[in-house]
Amino acid sequence: MSNQQVVKIGLLGLGTVGRGVYRILTENAQNIMQRSGLKIDIKKILVRDLTKKRGINVDEEILTTDINDIVDDPEINVVVEVLGGIEPALNYVLNSLNKGKSVVTANKDMVAVHGKELFAAAEANNCDLFFEASVAGGIPIIRTLKQSLAANNIEQVFGIINGTTNYMLTKMTREGCDFDEVLKEAQEKGYAEADPTSDIEGYDAARKIAILASIAFNTRVTLDDVYVEGITSISAEDIAYAKELGYIIKLLGIAKLTEEGIEVRVHPTLIPQEHPLSSVNDAFNAVFVRGDAVGDTMFYGQGAGELPTASAVVADIMDAARDIAKNVPGIIGCTCYDNKPIKPMSETKSRFYVRLLVLDKPGVLASIALVFGNKDVSLASVIQKDEEGSTAELVLITHETKEENLQDALLDIRQLSCVKNVANVIRVEG
Repeated sequence: MSNQQVVKIGLLGLGTVGRGVYRILTENAQNIMQRSGLKIDIKKILVRDLTKKRGINVDEEILTTDINDIVDDPEINVVVEVLGGIEPALNYVLNSLNKGKSVVTANKDMVAVHGKELFAAAEANNCDLFFEASVAGGIPIIRTLKQSLAANNIEQVFGIINGTTNYMLTKMTREGCDFDEVLKEAQEKGYAEADPTSDIEGYDAARKIAILASIAFNTRVTLDDVYVEGITSISAEDIAYAKELGYIIKLLGIAKLTEEGIEVRVHPTLIPQEHPLSSVNDAFNAVFVRGDAVGDTMFYGQGAGELPTASAVVADIMDAARDIAKNVPGIIGCTCYDNKPIKPMSETKSRFYVRLLVLDKPGVLASIALVFGNKDVSLASVIQKDEEGSTAELVLITHETKEENLQDALLDIRQLSCVKNVANVIRVEG
């Protein structure tokens, strides 16, 4: 193999990302060969339907509906999985690794849930497993954490890692629209799926932050370890109040290393308007990394789409091909050699934005402040807005406090006769 200048790949899937991979490998073939010193040849492409129109010119002879045409072909050195979902992708990838083939995947679901199993198979068979495109599309954050920042002790990784929700929150911020209105528009424009649950409820971002936390802190972090809260409760009122207080609301994936363990969570967050992440708008992503040696760094770009995601996939293919040509696959394997504990959400600390609907009468604020004080929650600022009739709206920002203290205080506040509703609670960072 070391003298062979052609590396043959099998491509699983020819959907949006698969088409992008095909386009880059064919249209940029000359540059790829010059930069890698190798010719990368697509030998087979797995599709569900051989007769489907694909929008690109593909030699029909390389299409197949039989996975064995790829997994059992000894000439295919690298399997590229862009099917999405856990099954049958997991079965195909494990079979490929067990046949000694290196794998490149863009599959965040599979990596977040089955990463340990996949890396064990790659190590056992001396193969590469690359997954740069599984997080933040075209932003090279996996390679950065594993290689460029490998000399650092990473302290924090957080950012905007879901383009759909960022597009929606940007629209709500700019135009004062309500959630339902913006969601409908996002679906019409193709930013949100017909079933947007994974995006708007935070699960997509949770899978990505689990992957980033695993790499950053050298500890296996799974989807089940992530506290998840989506953006469905965010209203135009919350965004307006945040702006008045000097903040922007973003859905953040947050991973922090503390003395008590790893914090890993996804939720809407108020960040200061001057924070670099506050200017990351529309469907763009950004990841902020803090290392003990490098300090603060931020990586910004398109987090999804045909070509940005395919760009990351093809870069991984080139790395896998180089390793095979030099007979050194598996050189950068699983980095989860540690076993740091996951910190319970109840023990995390934050500041909080709390919006309440209350009776507009004397003593209400004092009663609420007393309950907060009894739970060791102190108030930093208060805004009161008069509503219609006898109701007023209170917006409070707390000082930093434990999650458990805040939630205990809210239980008691909901019992107060002067409180009609706890309209929203959002964490504040920065």
